[in-house]
Amino acid sequence: MSLPVIERFDETPEEIAALQAEIRELARQRNAVVLAHNYQRPEVQDVAHYVGDSLGLSRQAAATPAGVIIFAGVHFMAETAAILSPTKRVLLPDLKAGCSLAATIIAEDVRRWKAEFPGYIAVGYVNTTAEVKAELDYCCTSGNVLDVIDAIPEDKGILFLPDFFLGAHVRRMRPDRRVEVWMGECHVHKGIRAETLNAARDRYPDAEVLVHPECGCAGQLIYEMGRGDISPEGLHIASTEGMIRAVKERPVERFIVATETGIMHRMRQVAPDKEFIAADPEAECAFMKTITLTNVRDSLALDRHHITVPPEIAARARGAIDRMVALGK
Repeated sequence: MSLPVIERFDETPEEIAALQAEIRELARQRNAVVLAHNYQRPEVQDVAHYVGDSLGLSRQAAATPAGVIIFAGVHFMAETAAILSPTKRVLLPDLKAGCSLAATIIAEDVRRWKAEFPGYIAVGYVNTTAEVKAELDYCCTSGNVLDVIDAIPEDKGILFLPDFFLGAHVRRMRPDRRVEVWMGECHVHKGIRAETLNAARDRYPDAEVLVHPECGCAGQLIYEMGRGDISPEGLHIASTEGMIRAVKERPVERFIVATETGIMHRMRQVAPDKEFIAADPEAECAFMKTITLTNVRDSLALDRHHITVPPEIAARARGAIDRMVALGK
């Protein structure tokens, strides 16, 4: 899956403010809600009604009374919102906002895998297409993956897909469970390796480290920590929302952040007196960054791009998603 080019813009603060004001007014006129993922551009996060992780945004999509949902995220997230809110109009500002991890598996792959392991429970990370979700027993996020695993009877084997590194984390945390793991990965985490993180820790020995267990960030680090390549001292494994809580609650002044760099904007907002260092400054999701203020505005003004899921696929996927939402914390 080819990556889009991350465009850089030089709008003045006044131009940004004008676009944001236009978006807010259009959202009011259309009874629309703007949802933005933690990895979005700062100016997009700032105009959203809600900013959060996949689980939090899924809940907002299901609960909002708005008739239109503008999803400043990637395609599978908009699909999930469409499944959870079938009577609402879900718009994705840019169709290039795909996901390299979701592209590593298709529904036919899941069916073949399940045939190889009859009786196993299929658990899929939320970074999957609706067609893949329709083949699953449970969806999960990085924040509730262990809750999902623990909800499955202990005598059942588990097929975990598609992120190999999050699956390796599950195996490390639940060594008594029978877990088969799909060999999928995302493009973002590749530069965040043991040597990269250890170099940052050498430069900032007083900093605590926040590591995200999902791919699309620093999943590789979890694997390398399990092998002993990275010291666990002062290191916290957390979902993006867990990271936000940590920077507010931990009694330290400096954090090394091992995930997609977009989350540091929100961290600076909730903990302005603390310092945040990217474990890898180049850890950016090219797909997330296709969303801009301009195409959010155009999505609202021109009613594009409408994301739908065939009813039969949505009905089958809904059960796995509902179980994810019910088990999240």
